[in-house]
Amino acid sequence: MDADDPFDQLAPRSRTVPRRVMLRVGVGAAVLLLIGAFAIAVLVGMLSPHGESSDVPAVTITSAASVTATPTVAAVLYVHVLGAVTHPGLYTLPTGSRVVDAVGAAGGMTHDADQSGVNLARQLSDGEQLIVPHVGETVTSPVGSANGAAGAGGIAGGKVNLNTATETELETLPRVGPAMAAKILDWRTQNGRFTSVEDLMNISGVGQKTFDALKDQVTV
Repeated sequence: MDADDPFDQLAPRSRTVPRRVMLRVGVGAAVLLLIGAFAIAVLVGMLSPHGESSDVPAVTITSAASVTATPTVAAVLYVHVLGAVTHPGLYTLPTGSRVVDAVGAAGGMTHDADQSGVNLARQLSDGEQLIVPHVGETVTSPVGSANGAAGAGGIAGGKVNLNTATETELETLPRVGPAMAAKILDWRTQNGRFTSVEDLMNISGVGQKTFDALKDQVTV
C-alpha cells in the first residue's frame, strides 16, 4: 500500500463502515425500489385498455318515409234506394247493414208503400238497387242490381237468390220443402251469406242429387 494514502493511515477500526449506516442504506434502497415498482404498475394500468372488447352489431334504420303504408279499405256499401221512400237516392251504409237500414237512410217508407213487398231483415249487398214497391205495384228485377238480385223478392232472372229469398220462395225450388227451406235459412243466419252456390253442399240433407237439381235454379 502507498504510505501516503490517508485512508491507510487510519486505525483499522476507523476504516470499517458502521453497521448501522449500512443497514439504513439498504432499507432506503429497498423503499426506493418498491416505490419505483408501484409507479411502474400504476403507469401500466393507466395505459392498458379496460374491460372486454366485443363487436357491436350493425343497426339498419329505416326512415318512416320508406315504409309503404297498406291502404285501408273503407267498410261501406253503396245502395241505390228507389220506390216508395221519402228520399230516393244513392246511400252509403256500413258493411253488414240490412234493408231496414237503407229504408231508414232514405227517410222511411211513404204512406202508400207496400211494406210486405220488402224483407226488412235481409242483409244488403254492395252495389245493390233496392226498390220499395207501392201498394198494388209489382216490382221486377232491377237492372244492375247486385248479383242480379231483385230488391224486393229475391228472385232474379228466373233464379232464386240464396241470400235474399224467403222461405216461401225457397220452397218453389225442386226437392226443397219446408224443412229444407228452413235449413237453408238457418245456414244463412249462422254464416252470414252464401258466397257460392256450392255452399249448399254444406247443409245437412243436401246431397249430390239435390245439389244437381238446384245448382241451375239458384244464384248468390
